Amino acid sequence: MKLRLSTPPLVLALSLAGFAGLTSCSDDGDSGSGGGSGTAKSPEKVTVWVMRDSVSEDFLGRFTKDFEQRHKKIQLDVQIQEWDGIGEKVTAALASKDAPDVIEVGNTQVAQYAASGGVKDLSDRVTDLKGSDWLPGLAEPGKIDGKQYGIPWYAANRVVLYNKDLFAKAGITKPPTTRDEWLSDTRKLNKGKTQGIYLPGQNWYTLAGFIWDEGGDLAVKDGDSWKGALDSPEALRGMAFYKTLQSLGKGPKDSDEAKPPQADVFAKGDVAQVVSVPGGAKLVEESTPALKGKIGFFPVPGKDASKPGSVFTGGSDLVIPEASAHQDAAYQVVKALAGTKWQTDMARTMSYVPNRTSLSKVVADDEGTAAMAAGAAQGHATPNSPEWAAVEATNPVKGYMTAVLTGTDPAKAAKDASASITKTLKK
Repeated sequence: MKLRLSTPPLVLALSLAGFAGLTSCSDDGDSGSGGGSGTAKSPEKVTVWVMRDSVSEDFLGRFTKDFEQRHKKIQLDVQIQEWDGIGEKVTAALASKDAPDVIEVGNTQVAQYAASGGVKDLSDRVTDLKGSDWLPGLAEPGKIDGKQYGIPWYAANRVVLYNKDLFAKAGITKPPTTRDEWLSDTRKLNKGKTQGIYLPGQNWYTLAGFIWDEGGDLAVKDGDSWKGALDSPEALRGMAFYKTLQSLGKGPKDSDEAKPPQADVFAKGDVAQVVSVPGGAKLVEESTPALKGKIGFFPVPGKDASKPGSVFTGGSDLVIPEASAHQDAAYQVVKALAGTKWQTDMARTMSYVPNRTSLSKVVADDEGTAAMAAGAAQGHATPNSPEWAAVEATNPVKGYMTAVLTGTDPAKAAKDASASITKTLKK
């Protein structure tokens, strides 16, 4: 899905069944062989669909020039796609006989497209693409029923933005690294006119992280179908922590981070913390220049200091349609985009998290992105069901959260919400 302040990131899914004769290349696909049949007198024209604002024009220009220089027999036709109506457009393309060769798709959309058919299985290319090092929040949603359709491209996730002045005023010299420290520090901050944290009651992506930390999930596979799992003991513990943390501020219990925009709330200067993608800091600084340089970042704390807390990973995967007429060449494009050189360039250009955990060091000098990369190693995606988008359309998770925060018995509210999720996933 498209990454916004209130919702998480994008993904491109690819598949390569039938590429048995493809020659393995370097990490970035820079063999210069062209990846195609080698018999055509003119270059193969490979059409690549990229979503608007996913990457900059400069990045695409650099990539295209470099790729075509290294692959003399391939010509790239990069086409920018709009988010509005993209689901129907991709589904139609996958069912056609004249599909583009590479498509960027949101990481949580891979299951939907794979279910519709027309996406190639790239399981036999995972080793070549260094898949053992992929971020789990990108790799897992790209893998359906044991087959890897989506190839991780880039990621983004939430971190904690904090007001350095308010932390210093409260005597807090370093960010917390455990949940217990986080609660303790937030209570110190929650004094007078200062809100320890602004956490809206329906920030369900943040809740999902706490549930995953406890070993639970929003929904689980039940044989060949899915069922809601908010009523599991693990999920209930995650909600209990959310309720405690949310109480240490004045966030509304019946709305999410978009109503009102939490960047506007944080910009007033009396909120110590918000859970947001790092880009939220830029919005705050634009509206309140006095806060420039005074906003820090740290990963959402985990249950102990050994690792950060779990987070929802948004981002994009790359997919290759079955109907692509240039599948070998398309794979070379995917391999280059997913390889070290262009992952490094994109991460530094766009402040994204690279697709591999070992590449997190390339963003170490950017405080916000570094915090995001640390959290991404503990990333997850929403349940890998083709029907999950329908759950989000009505989103019983939000209503469940408000019910618990306003006094409804958590077990009953969770049971009702889980039943709603199960009903939708079985459609």
